[in-house]
Amino acid sequence: MDLLLEPPHGAGPVRLGMTLDEAVAAVSPWGEPRVRTRPNRVLVTVSTACDGVGVEVLLEERDTVTAVELWWPGEGRKTATRVLLDGADVFRTPADELLRGLPAREAEGESPFVPGLSLGFTRSTSQEVPRRPDGLPVCFTSVLVGGADYYDHRI
Repeated sequence: MDLLLEPPHGAGPVRLGMTLDEAVAAVSPWGEPRVRTRPNRVLVTVSTACDGVGVEVLLEERDTVTAVELWWPGEGRKTATRVLLDGADVFRTPADELLRGLPAREAEGESPFVPGLSLGFTRSTSQEVPRRPDGLPVCFTSVLVGGADYYDHRI
């Protein structure tokens, strides 16, 4: 299965702006999603997995999806699912190669992001994965897709 990242509109079957019920319905074919609310905060998360790829749908503005985050399966797990950005597999393509041509901020660090597209990547992990000489994982371990200005008010 391929999960397409379509910043700033969504990831896979989840679209930014969906209601909670729509988001739950979108990810339910992969298994029973878990819905959590955070006390004292306007935040709801819908968590599930697609063939081992972790998926978390964030609803930070009442009942509206504001972001989708995907994680590479845990250590030792295999998946046939690909998470694609413009045809490149986000979790199997070396991070430096994937970022070439994207106006990423903090591109050399653990958590680069692309403002405007609102793509955020993470390399941090305690798992045994191939690493660069500086210790950072060669490939990304998670990716977040938010709306067009998602990172702009988080900088």
